[in-house]
Amino acid sequence: MIKVEISNISMNYHSLTAETAALADISFGVQEGNFLSIVGPSGCGKSTLLNIIAGLITPSHGKIIINRPHDSSNLLEIGYMFQKDQLFDWLTIWDNVLLGLKINHCITDETKEMVKNLLINYNLWEFRDHHPRELSGGMRQRVALIRTLALSPEVLLLDEPFSALDYQTRLNISDEVYEIIKKEKKTTIMVTHDIAEAIAMSDEIIILSKRPAIIVKHMNLEFGEDFPCPLKRREAPNFRVYFNEIWKELNGNADSK
Repeated sequence: MIKVEISNISMNYHSLTAETAALADISFGVQEGNFLSIVGPSGCGKSTLLNIIAGLITPSHGKIIINRPHDSSNLLEIGYMFQKDQLFDWLTIWDNVLLGLKINHCITDETKEMVKNLLINYNLWEFRDHHPRELSGGMRQRVALIRTLALSPEVLLLDEPFSALDYQTRLNISDEVYEIIKKEKKTTIMVTHDIAEAIAMSDEIIILSKRPAIIVKHMNLEFGEDFPCPLKRREAPNFRVYFNEIWKELNGNADSK
């Protein structure tokens, strides 16, 4: 089942003197439970596209369709995880994770139990009374993800979610976040500049051109059972093949502009 349908999305920015085309007729679908990454040159409109999918920006043309189960009227369509964890230092981890539920007036015994189970399952329960400043960068990102999952979104959007972390932490947290997303069976769209990160985490990758961005390639990735997680996938024989293919597309596109 296609969970997210992006249909003929175009985006033009207007000023008093000119019109700038950012996206040009972007169309693709994401299967339910799949992890799709969007890569492309800096400034090509990746984050703009993510913001359109989130409903934060209205496109100049086109539409986004999120196919929902018939009994899901109480669920949030989109969960958005930003580059920074956006945790409040004066709140405990428990209060940070419950914040979205409080804002949406969804605090019940059932939702609090669900959040408790998320914290237990992902090794954060013992830190519930700590403050964000007492946690590592990787742990903070896990807290931010659990806060997003607490609202039971249909689709997760990740905007460069690990860019603020050092390289070693980034590798480890990508494994942890991937495990959480797959266990929770979330359909996910991630924007990243990191080709290796995109390959390691994704079921499929979309490559955008320079602005005005079009899709130059939509790749499906296949890794065997011996490579079940991002860190392991980096050791797969076809990892470098995928990397070189994406690198060639990005650089060929840059040379042609």
